[in-house]
Amino acid sequence: MSEQSLTRTVLGLFKLRIGFVIMLTALVGYAVTPGLALSMPQFVVLGLSVLLSSASAGAFNQYVECDSDRLMLRTRKRAFPSGALRHTPVWLVPIVLLLVASVAAAWYVLNPLAALFVFLGAFFYAVVYTVWLKRRSWLNIVIGGLAGSFAVLAGAAAASPNPGMLPLLLALVLFLWTPPHFWSLAIANHADYTAANIPMLPVVVGDARAAQIVCASTVLLVGVSLLPIFFGAGPIYLLGALGGGGYFIYRTWQLARRPGRTTALAAFFASFMQLSLLLAAAVLEVLINAQ
Repeated sequence: MSEQSLTRTVLGLFKLRIGFVIMLTALVGYAVTPGLALSMPQFVVLGLSVLLSSASAGAFNQYVECDSDRLMLRTRKRAFPSGALRHTPVWLVPIVLLLVASVAAAWYVLNPLAALFVFLGAFFYAVVYTVWLKRRSWLNIVIGGLAGSFAVLAGAAAASPNPGMLPLLLALVLFLWTPPHFWSLAIANHADYTAANIPMLPVVVGDARAAQIVCASTVLLVGVSLLPIFFGAGPIYLLGALGGGGYFIYRTWQLARRPGRTTALAAFFASFMQLSLLLAAAVLEVLINAQ
């Protein structure tokens, strides 16, 4: 394996693309919270502590799920199941050190509350979701979805120990966003989860029923995403929430009408658009109001 290929494989182990999204939610949580203005070093530490703690949890997830990843077409080419990296307990050392360093940095540079939320985000993904729930209950991704919510709260706590309703509602939005986002992907990859004996919602109730639940949960998500309007969010946020939310509802409605891989993937990608527009609108509004 070339050095470039090895670097790409190791970076893939830490799920940095997901970590980057989670980092952005933390920065948005900070942006919408009135309070302390962070210095540039503090701002960088906030972003990196969330990114690296997420990376630690992502690598632990792949370490624990090596055997099941071998059974799934979508994951069998990952670093451990493919044999690109040796599956050895030695990997737990940098994984743990990465988490300790990120939490310690948040504690020292920001404050203990922000550090606690950084830790809880990684803990819920790595332990609550991956170890405790994923193979036991279809509620795995529902409760595991708190990992994203804690990132928003970490950003808010960096600005103020009493963040107010707006960041709390955004954290709730992240919590409600994760199930329809992931269940859409699970419908598209139903056969994989069946082969690995993982009780994702489509495996438990079937694609048709799961698609209906995805649509209903998306309607709930979009409804809650509008609540910040009553707690300080303005017209730019409203446009982002309605635009992205309306598109996500449309795609999940299509999924409920015609459950299948194509409509499920369309709903999955629509979830990213919904979240991206929502977060971008929230930040844009803060920037405009600050001028």
